[in-house]
Amino acid sequence: MIGAVIGDIVGSIYEWDRIKTKDFPFFSYHCDFTDDSVCTVAVADILLHDLPPAETMQEWCRRYPRRGYGGMFGDWIYFDEPEPYGSYGNGAAMRVSPAAFLYRGDLAAALVASDRVTDITHNHPEGIKGARATTHAIWLAYRGENVANIREVIAAEYNYDLTRTVDDIRPDYFFNETCQDTVPQAITCALESDSFEDAVRNAISLGGDADTLAAIAGPIAEALYGIPQDIRERAENRYLADAPDIREVIQEMYRVAGE
Repeated sequence: MIGAVIGDIVGSIYEWDRIKTKDFPFFSYHCDFTDDSVCTVAVADILLHDLPPAETMQEWCRRYPRRGYGGMFGDWIYFDEPEPYGSYGNGAAMRVSPAAFLYRGDLAAALVASDRVTDITHNHPEGIKGARATTHAIWLAYRGENVANIREVIAAEYNYDLTRTVDDIRPDYFFNETCQDTVPQAITCALESDSFEDAVRNAISLGGDADTLAAIAGPIAEALYGIPQDIRERAENRYLADAPDIREVIQEMYRVAGE
């Protein structure tokens, strides 16, 4: 789960200043957590404590305003009676890693949890699918499935093209906020990597919606490789230093999972 937050932090400065290389400082002075991290932690809080999804998501996002929320979602945060608005944006996928993390022993439960926290906003079939595919990929990685099998299952189950390599995707890839053109690419970035850091670098190097690509690839890579302790400590102690409530939910999730 914290793989999503770290991916978001590292990618935060490249969302609008896009790059097409893996050669960049992994953490920089100007990095910060964005809406991707806030929404991921909100999902964790919802699932850990069985809280009302829409109201809890609104509460967290209102607590951390001006974190780069998309236009429709940014309005939704302040609705008195929040209703889903048919989105298939990649915000559906960047926030669902806690579902896979918390329900690692039960795929059906993980997918139900994914739907529960997605349907409150991104209830378009492509939004639901993008969140489910991300959850499923993370779940398979936690179960110890090899990369080839994860690729095969996700491609078959969700009809995503996972045949292109990162080098194939990068030259003509551009900023995109849909699940359809973010989730398959982010999954590829994780499955083609050789470490957590390499997966995040792959995602950012595509030159797209960098923080969200990395927030999707990050938790898959976390499940595949784990996260080096120094990377995790730097994220928590520097970039989340002024967000004790975010750190608390993250730590609770790992305690509940027995890690």
